[in-house]
Amino acid sequence: MWIELPNFWIAAINIIGIPLCHLAIAWASTCLPAGMFVRPLPPKRAHDSAGCENFFHEKLFLVRYWKNMLPDAAPWFKGFAKGKLESTDHDYLQTFVCETRRGELSHWIQILAISLFIIWTPSPASSIIIIYAILANAPCIINLRYTRLRIIALIHKKYT
Repeated sequence: MWIELPNFWIAAINIIGIPLCHLAIAWASTCLPAGMFVRPLPPKRAHDSAGCENFFHEKLFLVRYWKNMLPDAAPWFKGFAKGKLESTDHDYLQTFVCETRRGELSHWIQILAISLFIIWTPSPASSIIIIYAILANAPCIINLRYTRLRIIALIHKKYT
């Protein structure tokens, strides 16, 4: 703990600040230009080697069983909904891939930002905040990466 605050203020800042942090970063990420997330697709051969990562997603993390329970905050801020695939049109799929990158960046930033709350939070609560930051965002990151790999595979299958 680097900043000394009374317990009331620590609790108030954390209870209000952490959810606001999630929402503010989600909103800010929807405001970023889409061009920041455009990358060339990996060649089919390179993407085939991503099967190892997909194995982890499906067998170790069991993504298919819980991915539908995750919220998608992007539509709250007029962003791109990633809850279900609406089309197999090439441009839509490319946009979907970019939006998974946007979402992943948002969740990595949320982990870092929420971890800063340890500045005024004493131990052991500071450890709980770091664990929370990771556990609240890791499933979303895992799901976004899993979804991106599947959509890239679909693009390769359908358009190359």
